Amino acid sequence: MSFKLKYKHIDEEREIPKENYSIKDLLDELELSSQTVVSKQNGELVIEDTIIENDDEIQLVQIIYGG
Repeated sequence: MSFKLKYKHIDEEREIPKENYSIKDLLDELELSSQTVVSKQNGELVIEDTIIENDDEIQLVQIIYGG
């Protein structure tokens, strides 16, 4: 089982390493915080507790801070 990950320069297929693998698990692996990125699953905004399913497309979008 696998999913597609898109984040900055990353555009790759990744294996789902375990059952109930969540967006939070992915962010932890990539050493990212849900406070600095927005997560999308198949084009829809999702929270970090969302489970990644086979053939999902996960896109992580960097939040831009400024003033």
